[in-house]
Amino acid sequence: MSERSNRSSSLCEHYAAGARVLAEVLDGRTFDAAIAACPPANGVERAAVIDFCHSALRAYGRLQFIVDRLASRPPSPSTLLALLYIAIVDLDRRPDRAYVAVDQAVRATRLIGLHPAAGFANAVLRGYLRRHDEFAAEIAGDEVARWQHPSWWVSMVQSAYPDAWRSVLEAGNTHPPMTLRVNVQRTRADICLERLTAAGIAARALDDRAIQLEHPVPVSELPGFEAGEVSVQDWGAQRAAWYLAVAPGQRVLDACSAPGGKAAHLLESVRCDLTALDDDGVRIERVRSTFERLGLEATIRVGDAAHPGSWWDGRPFDRILVDAPCSASGIARRRPDIKWRRRAGDLAGFRDAQLAILESVWRTLAPGGRLLYATCSVFPIENRECMEQFASRHPDARLDPIEDLPDGQLLPSAAHDGFYYARLVKC
Repeated sequence: MSERSNRSSSLCEHYAAGARVLAEVLDGRTFDAAIAACPPANGVERAAVIDFCHSALRAYGRLQFIVDRLASRPPSPSTLLALLYIAIVDLDRRPDRAYVAVDQAVRATRLIGLHPAAGFANAVLRGYLRRHDEFAAEIAGDEVARWQHPSWWVSMVQSAYPDAWRSVLEAGNTHPPMTLRVNVQRTRADICLERLTAAGIAARALDDRAIQLEHPVPVSELPGFEAGEVSVQDWGAQRAAWYLAVAPGQRVLDACSAPGGKAAHLLESVRCDLTALDDDGVRIERVRSTFERLGLEATIRVGDAAHPGSWWDGRPFDRILVDAPCSASGIARRRPDIKWRRRAGDLAGFRDAQLAILESVWRTLAPGGRLLYATCSVFPIENRECMEQFASRHPDARLDPIEDLPDGQLLPSAAHDGFYYARLVKC
């Protein structure tokens, strides 16, 4: 078989594998659950599946608009619809190989057991090629297709950020940056940059601990990863360790710790007595694994931050990090299924859960201690409004302004994801 045939065969198989996973998401599963239910055959296929599915989910509003206008009937089952979405994403990405993409998508219908749908898939994809320019104008006039976010999401971002809403939505449709956190206990950023360059990985320093790669690579290719010299952590997430300002020897609680990146950063930065807490027994194992790779020591507990009676020993903490469960709207480009699974009504539930955690852990904070509240959300109801509601109930809570982030909101950009931070002092 020729090299070209091998490449075509792989593309066909990747389309089919991606369609199986994406169909599970369209049917209501999270992406993580979907890829676990339909595991790719190998690492190369897994990377292709993640790329295709994430790209399709980022562009879901636009893809839905296109297929609805091209299909003579609603595509069924969901694997066929998923295949069409993936093929259109690939057609947009590589218009120079349009013939190959259509051919391989048609072949993929047979791999996923949809032989009768081959002609339908062929007609839809060729119709898209013919009407591509026509769709560009139509999409510009449709809010969901244009911004590739649900209508309620667009409206909330427009209301919250009247001067920046376009850039927030556009950032949510991009591929996220891959940023490394340098473990300064073991190495330096300049040494890491030299090693990356020697390995052929283009990168640049963002500060003395953060390095952003020009293109993402598997962690197995990162020099020093297994040795605990670097970790993958978004530059915006790295701010938590700066803002909490832990002093040596202090008792610290990371109240919602999994998967452990922020706690690890704290331990790399200062020697402290840290308790990493999470209510998910499976996810807490990721914290344990992270600490083992980095050679860090901490108390790791399974427990619900909203119910400290089951895990707190009565000794107050000097510092508390509440990385609260939230809509994850600030990291939607990393988890693009979130945009389409969330509903506007979910936000009040997140806020109530956030307030419950804050109310409980506030009792465990020592007088004079600091609590850092963090979310990866851009919605004010989970951020500023949540803080205002908590502060109104607690006269012993004083807002401690963060100098380089006066309103607390870090919007997603090419350099980092979207986060919110608020720092409170217990009077």
